[in-house]
Amino acid sequence: MRTVMLSSVHADAEDGSGRFTEAYYLCAPASPTTARVAREFVSAVLQATTHTSLVENALVCVSDLVTNVVQHTRVHSLSVEVTVSKERVVISVLDGDAARRPRRRTTRAGQEDGRGLRLVRSLSVDSGVTLVWDELNVIGKCVWFEPRADTGP
Repeated sequence: MRTVMLSSVHADAEDGSGRFTEAYYLCAPASPTTARVAREFVSAVLQATTHTSLVENALVCVSDLVTNVVQHTRVHSLSVEVTVSKERVVISVLDGDAARRPRRRTTRAGQEDGRGLRLVRSLSVDSGVTLVWDELNVIGKCVWFEPRADTGP
């Protein structure tokens, strides 16, 4: 049996500017269908928090990052976190495979894979990778991005 768990707003926390942020979490199995679930989750959060101009680019990016976890790591589950303030949205995909870190690859014409991180970077204001630690050890990684607003055709 596979389980997807969604938690409501985790907590309100000050974002350093005196404003409050909200964090939404999705925990799901690392399976091929999780990319669709992650897109639906991110879309719902962005629409509910009135960040609709970010939806299209955010869905492309989260889909790619979740697919990367499913294809390239050895984990059973992953988490998607959407942190929202009035001015910013940061979306993170976390997994427990610290050994396999994302890297940009050189691609050839006609090659179908290897362009994901470049795509995420082009659709984001900022992006990066952060290691996840317990008190002494690296226990996973977090690939995050701040989606760029869709400017339309």
